[in-house]
Amino acid sequence: MAGFWRRLAEKINPAASAPVAALGDFFARFTGEKIDWEETFIEADLGYALADQWQRGLEKEGIARDLPAAREWLALRMRELVVPPPSFPAVAHKPETILLVGVNGGGKTTTAAKLAHRALGEGRTVLFGAADTFRAAAVDQLQVWGERLGVPVISAPPGTDPASVAYRAHESAILHGSDLLIVDTAGRLPNKSNLMLEIGKVKRILQKRDAAAPHHAWLVADGTSGNSVLTQAREFHEAVGLTGMILTKYDSSAKGGMIAAVRAELGIPTLFIGKGESPDDLVPFDPEAYVRDFFGE
Repeated sequence: MAGFWRRLAEKINPAASAPVAALGDFFARFTGEKIDWEETFIEADLGYALADQWQRGLEKEGIARDLPAAREWLALRMRELVVPPPSFPAVAHKPETILLVGVNGGGKTTTAAKLAHRALGEGRTVLFGAADTFRAAAVDQLQVWGERLGVPVISAPPGTDPASVAYRAHESAILHGSDLLIVDTAGRLPNKSNLMLEIGKVKRILQKRDAAAPHHAWLVADGTSGNSVLTQAREFHEAVGLTGMILTKYDSSAKGGMIAAVRAELGIPTLFIGKGESPDDLVPFDPEAYVRDFFGE
């Protein structure tokens, strides 16, 4: 991840090339310079609300031009904001159900496989519900993962009502005695109201099978999508009540601010980070490592 302070140093002085360890000296030299903090925060994918809040905070503290002090203040604010993934209580009735939602290309199907791989490693049994009935390729992809992992897949022909697939998948998970049901849904744009209503229907159908289901509704988002992740989170949260977020494609090109933005505005924690394509490339979110990476310290 490109560090926040490194980008700011280059913005203040495009010729800046000091190593991270020397940034403190660099900022000490430039204390007193006027900085457009709001623009800087937005460019780091922190969203408009958090950008405004933190800019006002720096001004209130009288440190908007004191870069070393601002550096300490912002690190403290970030550590107060981001939290470790919560511990989820055991469900009363199996299967524990995860509903994965997000836009096209976010990596939901691959993430479903990675989650299954983790659960299998914990000795749990898993079943997939292939509720992406818009794309035959998505069902095929999940079938391939199912065969590779030894996980049953409940699917239906393209065009089938996704809610009916989710219903049958839950029914089958009970018959199999599965510990975990992962429902993979079609990618949908938040501005398509009919598709967002459809994902809400999937949730309601699952609740007919088990009033507590889905126990988890997780947004799977592309870590390089920037501020649009916050927009996605708002819309999907309204549709299904998100309980967590997973960021995929989280590599050196990701700025990472959306993790803080989503947490600040919606209270939704980031649970996992995806850094590659293999089943092992899904790691629990580490807030301390995130703060260090975000600021480039």
